[in-house]
Amino acid sequence: MKTYRTLLLATVAMAFCLIVLGAYVRLSDAGLGCPDWPGCYGHVSVIHASEHISAAQEANPSGPVTFAKAWKEMVHRYFAGIVGLCIVSIAVLAWRNRRDPAASPLLATLLIGVVLLQAMFGKWTVTMLLKPAIVTGHLIGGLTVLGLLVSLYARTLAPSRRSAGSSLRLFAALAFVVLATQISLGGWVSTNYAALACSDLPTCRGEMVPEMDIRNGFHIVRELGVDAEGGTLTIEALTAIHWMHRVGAVIAVLVLGALGFALRRSGYTALGGALLAVLACQFLLGIGNVWFSLPLPMAAAHNGGAAALVILLVLINYRVRASAQ
Repeated sequence: MKTYRTLLLATVAMAFCLIVLGAYVRLSDAGLGCPDWPGCYGHVSVIHASEHISAAQEANPSGPVTFAKAWKEMVHRYFAGIVGLCIVSIAVLAWRNRRDPAASPLLATLLIGVVLLQAMFGKWTVTMLLKPAIVTGHLIGGLTVLGLLVSLYARTLAPSRRSAGSSLRLFAALAFVVLATQISLGGWVSTNYAALACSDLPTCRGEMVPEMDIRNGFHIVRELGVDAEGGTLTIEALTAIHWMHRVGAVIAVLVLGALGFALRRSGYTALGGALLAVLACQFLLGIGNVWFSLPLPMAAAHNGGAAALVILLVLINYRVRASAQ
């Protein structure tokens, strides 16, 4: 089981890095650096596809295909492949140790299914030309993989000796739902390029409640930059997307912050303190992205903060529920 636990911990770390790397690829407009999948113009590396990339650059110098973007995209795919192989290995080890209570072969097998679906979202992201619903689904899929990995790892930890009341368990579950909703809103902001629709703080376009087009902003099944009628997505629609994420951020800070203090009062000092610290950093990163006009490192770090909160909320929910059993 030592090998199983070590592999789980290493894969959690790699999955976290993969999420940040994926954000970096998307935010640097490299999502279509290789316009096919899983290779690059049918080749396994950018080097082998150099002739095709050069031709694409010559045909459209300002287009999405460049050597730098192709390398970013392919490195992300290579890394995703490594994480996928590690997850298959985790499932194999879980089945070999299935008599050990710390192993969960069924959950590990489910994780393989989620990874396969995530791979398809990666393919559709490219083949459907960055359709917002697909790209957001790809982000949520990556965080789901991370959460399942953390859940598997949590089962290998020593059980908590503290007893959590039913109210704390319900509060932790509610906080996870709030976080998942806010991350989905954040993904929708990113995939619709609405991060700078409001460039002022605390107001949005000079008003606390600006003029918005919620219907078109949250019309799910559509192309990038297109509204429900097929026209160009307006600034009012982008404002609606951004403003809703801001409202969600305030709600998330209040709920997760209250959970952090509740955990500290209940004896889960380390988990509560970690949650409060990461939450504060994530909130400041969100403000910084608006204030400094979305610098790439800060925007990628904001995605990393979301992933860190997912890790913490999974661990918190496992701990408070395991202590009641």
